[in-house]
Amino acid sequence: MPEQLGVGIIGCGNISAAYFRLSPLFSGFEIRACADINAESARARAQEFGARAHTVNEILAADDIDIIINLTIPAAHFEISNRVLQAGKNVYSEKPFVLSLAEGLELARIANANNARIGSAPDTFLGSSHQFARHLIDAGSVGKITGGTCHVMNHGMENWHPNPDFFFKPGGGPILDLGPYYISNLVQLIGPVKRVAALSATPALERTITSEPRAGETLTVETPTTFHALLEFQNGATVTLGASWDVWRHGHAPMELYGEDGSVFLPDPNFFSGEVRVTSKGEFTEDTPVWDHPFGVNNEEHPFGSVANYRAAGLADMAHAIIEGRQHRCSLELALHVVEVMTAILQSGADGRFMVMETQCERPEALSPAQARALMA
Repeated sequence: MPEQLGVGIIGCGNISAAYFRLSPLFSGFEIRACADINAESARARAQEFGARAHTVNEILAADDIDIIINLTIPAAHFEISNRVLQAGKNVYSEKPFVLSLAEGLELARIANANNARIGSAPDTFLGSSHQFARHLIDAGSVGKITGGTCHVMNHGMENWHPNPDFFFKPGGGPILDLGPYYISNLVQLIGPVKRVAALSATPALERTITSEPRAGETLTVETPTTFHALLEFQNGATVTLGASWDVWRHGHAPMELYGEDGSVFLPDPNFFSGEVRVTSKGEFTEDTPVWDHPFGVNNEEHPFGSVANYRAAGLADMAHAIIEGRQHRCSLELALHVVEVMTAILQSGADGRFMVMETQCERPEALSPAQARALMA
């Protein structure tokens, strides 16, 4: 097995630049080529980052490509991942992995038949803050987790994304778009989900785009944009999840988990770092240990300030896992369970009944500071 795996990208939209830009932070893989249904997009991205531009057929046939990152729109994830696996290559998909449990199970069958692996974003749960919270929970600092709340609410993608239409079609919406960050983190912290129930709403059937270059255009909303969900976990914990694109401002914390002996307050799981606060009983702990995790170091400037961005950490862990012959953390089993939870929330919001999960998964292995450093260049 080589010390470095070759990686290709299919889908050269906005997010592909982040993978290209951040991949040199990691070892175990190298992005060598990219492809897109729009040949000019592939050529432009390849020229920008010194890679090869291919057609989709060419990149699937390339001998030096071991893993394909699927960065197509969610509605195309199944088709492209299927083609990658049929070509005998491993696939790492952007979230959501697929749009139904049936699609995920079919990809699992194809991967097994072709001796290939499936990985999927998000990998933000590998970030310093969320792994620190995992460390505190596993160490028994707050006792058994019995409940919690999560909130991800804003006023929609039409305010910033250049082409926001697909966010408001079936396969979009706040649960499938933002839910993976929250639900993946909950599963890695608490364990698998047992059943869910939800209410959903679509307050606005049309939206006006305010982002450039299409400011002033209207789009039709074809999927619910507000959800209030209840998640019951296998360990007995119950968590409320609020996800909405119909809120201008709110005062809820991104994630709070309540244990028998205290509470943990986590930052937004859409990001790799942020402050973690913990209480002993009802009082905040003043001597919270220092967590020297490399994925907590700020490395990018954004309009809202410095952030720690280590997108591709999950891909690096997958590449190392293939080389080392172990399970990768952003695994098929985790992604499949998260997809089932999300689609069950959608179904429950539509018909008002509790949905019991069919899938199971183990919590992904925690990522210690030393293990994270071993993934880096």
